[in-house]
Amino acid sequence: MPRILTGITPSGTLHIGNYFGAMRPAIELQAGGDAYYFIADYHSMTALTDAKERRAFTQGIALDWLACGLDPAKAVFWRQSDIPEVCELMWLIGSLTPMGLLERAHSYKDKTAKGIEANFGLFAYPVLMAADILLFDTNVVPVGKDQKQHLEMTRDIAIKFNHTYGETFVVPEERISETLAVIPGLDGQKMSKSYGNTIEIFGDEKALRKKIMGIVMDSRTPQEPKPDADKNLAVQLLKLFAPADVAADFENRLRAGGLGYGDLKKALFEHYWNFFAPYRAKRAELAANLDYVDKVLREGADRARAVAAKTMARARQNCGLR
Repeated sequence: MPRILTGITPSGTLHIGNYFGAMRPAIELQAGGDAYYFIADYHSMTALTDAKERRAFTQGIALDWLACGLDPAKAVFWRQSDIPEVCELMWLIGSLTPMGLLERAHSYKDKTAKGIEANFGLFAYPVLMAADILLFDTNVVPVGKDQKQHLEMTRDIAIKFNHTYGETFVVPEERISETLAVIPGLDGQKMSKSYGNTIEIFGDEKALRKKIMGIVMDSRTPQEPKPDADKNLAVQLLKLFAPADVAADFENRLRAGGLGYGDLKKALFEHYWNFFAPYRAKRAELAANLDYVDKVLREGADRARAVAAKTMARARQNCGLR
């Protein structure tokens, strides 16, 4: 049975890009594999410096994952900072990681180009990500296309360590959903907390409706045919939430002319809001029982550390630290 691992960083409120790009694929996989899922709070430190916010986001992500279908009976679920071995392993593998490999990271270059302050954590992010993966003898990592390079770097790091010190780590494989790998944000770019263009999974109905109704469209009148209807941002997002035939009908009406952008965005909001309705109800139940949520994370950390200890013992022995 393959071991599957993924994590989400608590640097903001989770959005539909997180859900379709990582959460839903991971939750679907938990029934057919040995699933390991974590809240990557160490990773949040590259961009978030408010301790109170980090605690709130971490708790929020735990609620979100459990509300959206993560089952603690089927998956190991923990907080990254409860596994100190990950930082030790980061040093072991980081000591062999070439600077040139990190300098080629697309994510680092993209974020700094957009004005995000460069720091060691941001630069070394792929090494910590590699430690997250290799620590648990992971076979499969579900990733979006934007994380594909980081997974390839993890493989390179594992192979180099194994070549240098002998067989130590499982070399993981990627699993990418070609259709849902990158979710567009409100501005048409990849949806990202960093870019401020997100639609949250959970939140205030009025504020979320305003966000969706505020999506900028072109100046064509409702009567004008739109031959490029498939490229319309609202249509692309509608396809995530509406039944295929309903989404196709809106696309065809937009292409033919006669459908106003306002009506299209209203339909998008209603389908989005209804899609997450059962998850909102579940989340409210969990928020009223935070002791249970804390218990899930504690028990998950205990199970994860048992695996991590074995990996670290092997790594220390092979590289001469023991």
